[in-house]
Amino acid sequence: MKIYLDNCCYNRPFDDQSQIKIHLETQAKLYIQAKIKDGAYKLVWSYILDYENGKNPYEEKRLAITPWKILAASHVTEETEEILIFAESLASKGIKTYDALHISCAVSAHCEYYITTDKKLINTPVPGIKIVNPITFVDEMEG
Repeated sequence: MKIYLDNCCYNRPFDDQSQIKIHLETQAKLYIQAKIKDGAYKLVWSYILDYENGKNPYEEKRLAITPWKILAASHVTEETEEILIFAESLASKGIKTYDALHISCAVSAHCEYYITTDKKLINTPVPGIKIVNPITFVDEMEG
C-alpha cells in the first residue's frame, strides 16, 4: 500500500507534546514510520516535500525529515501538467497551494492514503485518495 505523509505530519514530533492530541498523533506517526521501515507500507516522497523541508528554518527538523526521502519507495520528482491541473482544481475548492500540490503528487503516485494533521484537509473530500490523520490511519490498519 502506498502512502504519503505531508509536511505537517513529518513535523508533528516537534510540536508541543503536552497536548494529548498532538502527543497521540506523534506516536501514531512514529508507528507508521516504523511500519514503513519494516516494509508494511510504501512511502511516496515528492519535490514539494523537498521544497518545503528545504525552507524549514530549523536545521534539527530539516535533518530529521530528510532521510525519509531515501526510505521512500517512490518519488514524484517534478511537476507535470497533470499534477498542476489537479492541484489547481483543489486550490479552487479552498485548499492552500502547497497542500494542493502535496495531494496532487500523492494522487499522481497512486497513493491510497494521504496522512496529515491538518484538520481542514481531513474534512475536505478529494477524489482518488483517502485523507486521514495518523491516528485514524493506524486505527483503520490495525482495526
